Amino acid sequence: MNSQRWMNRQFFSFFITWGVFLPYWTGWMIHTKGMTVSQASLIMSLGLVVRGLSTLFVFPYLSGKFSSRTLLNGMAIGTFISLLCSIPANSYVSLLVVTLLLHFFYPSLMPALDSAAGVLLQKQQLRDYGKSRSWGSIGFVVSGMMLTVFTGAFGDKVILWALLLGIFVFIVLSVLPAPVVLMEKPQATKMKKDGMLQLFRLKHFGLVLVIVILLQAAHASYYSYGYIFLQEIHAPKYLIGMILNIAVAAEIIFFLIADRRFRKFSVGSLLTLAAFGSTVRWILIFFFPNIIVFCIAQTLHACSFAMGHYAFMKYLTKHIPQEQIPNAQGMYSALALSWSTAVFTFFGGYLYEIEPRYAFIGMIICTIPSMLLAIFYRKLAAKVPEDHGDGSSNQVNHGYSPLGVE
Repeated sequence: MNSQRWMNRQFFSFFITWGVFLPYWTGWMIHTKGMTVSQASLIMSLGLVVRGLSTLFVFPYLSGKFSSRTLLNGMAIGTFISLLCSIPANSYVSLLVVTLLLHFFYPSLMPALDSAAGVLLQKQQLRDYGKSRSWGSIGFVVSGMMLTVFTGAFGDKVILWALLLGIFVFIVLSVLPAPVVLMEKPQATKMKKDGMLQLFRLKHFGLVLVIVILLQAAHASYYSYGYIFLQEIHAPKYLIGMILNIAVAAEIIFFLIADRRFRKFSVGSLLTLAAFGSTVRWILIFFFPNIIVFCIAQTLHACSFAMGHYAFMKYLTKHIPQEQIPNAQGMYSALALSWSTAVFTFFGGYLYEIEPRYAFIGMIICTIPSMLLAIFYRKLAAKVPEDHGDGSSNQVNHGYSPLGVE
């Protein structure tokens, strides 16, 4: 079993479906099921709450009971059943229940995949995380381009069928042979009742978590209002999709080169660069509200998102014990990728109503503190003695690290 190829395949097949769900599910409820914008927005907001609860509590708990492969299969099947239930759902209440059920299962596949990658990295069975993750970004772009064609030809009803087909393919791929280490049931003796709280006893975990929460929260306005802001600055409608995909292309390029170009960068250095790039990104959009500068700012997604995510994975594989990886991933997914984004979406919406550009410059309330904290963490981490393989430091993964050295 080629672990690198398996990881590439799983990331690609999952993010093909994510590229359908994330941009199009709200529109599907509005245009196919007759929901109003406010009804669909409330459903998705409540879905984010459920997503956070699922990834923060349910996913780590199940990770302590089942193997990575079993968990991936179970969550994928639960997602498929939830999507089937959405076919007859036509009322507001039924769509709310179905979407909440979908958010319970579906987003947990993301931390489950990253957890599997973390385990393979620690076992030295995966050499290039960035390359594998780049296949996910490629899948996201491919699905968006294909769905644009099909929705134009057949209408928004194809969104659900595309998602069903994608999840079905993911399930089929998941039941094929996987790396042996991912089929092993976790050892219950290693998992303690306060396992998640024990993460904060690991050196600098709380500080790194706060930094990545702030980094990811800073994307709230872009995710929610980037599309309508491009209309505000008179971007041609046929170009908006391409402009938004510049960010994903930059993300793909970063992940492809990350393990070669940034292997020797410390976590603190990567987080500092990510926060600096994110700050510059939102300042550019505020001061120069035109299409050309927006396109240039899109390339900084490689810093603001990709580099921040890569830095957290580097910290995780270097410092987090294998049995704690699901807890760390669940916390990261819930706090950084779900709840913080939901909170700052409301903040960004308030600013957008005053002046659209304010929604973007307002995000430096996250990026500047994250940059200062990253600089502080970099100095703290520099004081920790290097690990020479003799067990003299507190690092988990002695010797070779696929994500580089701290």
